[in-house]
Amino acid sequence: MSAELHFAVSQFLIHKAELCDAYDWDAYIELYDEDSVYHIPQWIDEHNYVQDPNQGLSYVYYEDRAGLEDRVFRIRTGKAASATPLPRTLHLINNVRVKVLEDGLVEAKVNWHTLYNRQGLEGQFYGHSTYTLRQTEQSFRIRRQHTLLLNDKIDSVLDFYHV
Repeated sequence: MSAELHFAVSQFLIHKAELCDAYDWDAYIELYDEDSVYHIPQWIDEHNYVQDPNQGLSYVYYEDRAGLEDRVFRIRTGKAASATPLPRTLHLINNVRVKVLEDGLVEAKVNWHTLYNRQGLEGQFYGHSTYTLRQTEQSFRIRRQHTLLLNDKIDSVLDFYHV
């Protein structure tokens, strides 16, 4: 893995975070392939989480990008009461680890921390994410996002824009 690839992946993930913080949903969704998988599994106990979203509960599970598109539609049309008003968010990405997989896809593992403020209440979510990325001519597309939420005692709303 080259330093150039590590830098490019880091910049891509930082850009993704910036798009989310800016509510630039169209550009955000375009980062995902049509058939990309998005998964935030629930914890079974203190050290084990749901591996197969078809066999256990998930905080969020979209089999393809249409799930994200539907969620954004609901936010934009006001049909998502839990997202009205939207929180102000700040996504922090760090400890980026990158490797090229045998099939040519790129795996990026990151630690993340999201701070948010909604209606005067502050909160935070944090955890680990593993991305499978497909390299394009200009950048990357997300094939899969698997996110582990480490502070899973949720006292507010959890949505895709929190991670």
